[in-house]
Amino acid sequence: MNRKDVLELKRRLKKDSCTFTRICGCYVDGERNRVVKLSETFLNLEDEEFFKYLEIAKKALSGTVGNNLLELEFPLEEEALDGRQHFLTALRSSALQNEDLLERFYDLVIDNYDYPGNYLILIFHDAYDVITKASDNSKLDESEEVFEYLLCAVCPVSLSKPGLGYREDENRIGPRIRDWIVCPPENGFLFPAFTDRSADIHSVMTYHKNTKEPHVEFMEGVLGCHAKRTATEQKLAFASMIKSAYGGDEEASHEAFCEIQQELSNLASEDQPEENDEEKEALLLTPDTIGELLEDSDVPETAAAVIKNAYQEEFQDEAPVLHHLIDEKAAQDGSRKRQEKELVKKVGVLEQELKDARMLAGLSEEENAPDSPKTYDVILRVKPEKAAQIQSQMIHGKKCLVIPMEENEHAAINGVHTTV
Repeated sequence: MNRKDVLELKRRLKKDSCTFTRICGCYVDGERNRVVKLSETFLNLEDEEFFKYLEIAKKALSGTVGNNLLELEFPLEEEALDGRQHFLTALRSSALQNEDLLERFYDLVIDNYDYPGNYLILIFHDAYDVITKASDNSKLDESEEVFEYLLCAVCPVSLSKPGLGYREDENRIGPRIRDWIVCPPENGFLFPAFTDRSADIHSVMTYHKNTKEPHVEFMEGVLGCHAKRTATEQKLAFASMIKSAYGGDEEASHEAFCEIQQELSNLASEDQPEENDEEKEALLLTPDTIGELLEDSDVPETAAAVIKNAYQEEFQDEAPVLHHLIDEKAAQDGSRKRQEKELVKKVGVLEQELKDARMLAGLSEEENAPDSPKTYDVILRVKPEKAAQIQSQMIHGKKCLVIPMEENEHAAINGVHTTV
């Protein structure tokens, strides 16, 4: 699934376009005990409940694909008779009307989901009539297929914060009653995945609010899939291997990290899809690509070799997408540092050129010094053979320097050509 597929489903979660047929759920306490269950026809809900549940459903489809939203494939054994994919297919086909399948689903989550507090398991059923689109994305009347799916959201339930409030029954200000509040979902999934506007029964899209520490046991234990790392996890792992390559030298490793991020950012700008080319496949960063990138950077060869080897070991199962490893702030720091280095280099070149020009003018270092006490009203720059011809004479009572000039010789005063 890509961002376009996700948005197509998410845009339908409005009062006038939502077609959820049923919502079921189970409230679980911190001791893994079932407290209460719910089962409702979704469109029959009161508006206040309707919109709150709709908001939860939207959250389970929010975030960035590849980070908050991870698409997982079912192993072949999970598509067998007793596998998770086979079970979810049966639950979907029942339209959440089979109580035994629902009980089994709740048990599956309760037994495998690692969460210390209270939480609410919610599951929605929907049948989306996918309208055919023309090549210019205009909608046609006929239906392409009916996408029947389940959307699950696992929401923490926590006590409201303590505080003061008006106690109407006692007509006084006092401590307010603390309620158990359903929070936005921590995890969830969409089954089957909605790929290229069609059902992919071999895949499931999972949602993870905390991208630094996603619930791996949810992906593996509840859904039976091999867990994937979020973009945040990949980025942190990449930063860690660069830091390790410098043996704890924080300043050097940070400078190298920013330098590499700048190279990644440049590579990303070159890989930008052309207009109307949203389907372009994302660029994967293989160990060879990283090796070439390190060669173009200022990272020392020893550190570059360590980083490349660590990268190959860390991401040997699946190369990460380029954009998943980019840290925008570090890339900007890298760009700024590179500009500063180039500016210092240019200043050095200009200073050397100025020094060379002064030497050609025959000025000493002391004479060129900014704080030199000596000042001159006249500075002459002549060829060595001409210097011996200069004479001092008194003309009209004033001391003058006389420079003999031949007919074929030319002169310039303050850079301006002068005819003698």
